[in-house]
Amino acid sequence: MNQPISRKQHGFTDFSYIPLALAMPKLAGFAHEKKAALLTQVLAGNVALSSLFTRAEWGGLKKLPFKAHLALDVANGLLAAGAPWLFGFARHKAARNAFLVLGAFGLLAGALTRPEEMPAGRS
Repeated sequence: MNQPISRKQHGFTDFSYIPLALAMPKLAGFAHEKKAALLTQVLAGNVALSSLFTRAEWGGLKKLPFKAHLALDVANGLLAAGAPWLFGFARHKAARNAFLVLGAFGLLAGALTRPEEMPAGRS
């Protein structure tokens, strides 16, 4: 990828991540793994809340600087990638691999997006 992701494109990735994370327990077949299934809801909620508060074209309340949003995406990605070991479901292959995918998604979205703040006065 030659050009980093724009702020608007990043919004699309966030709003794609939310339903993907929520559907992951059924898609990957680990809905019975209660900790992992609950954690997908936590991850989706983190992205939804940070998106709602971000100062970007797609943010609702526009309070959170975009660079802080990107840092939260990276933190969410690290949490997702480490979750199978942190929360004890690493031996469940489907759950572990799903969380590695969610982690990579969050890390890449946070790391590959241009950290440009929205110009003042735009809403």
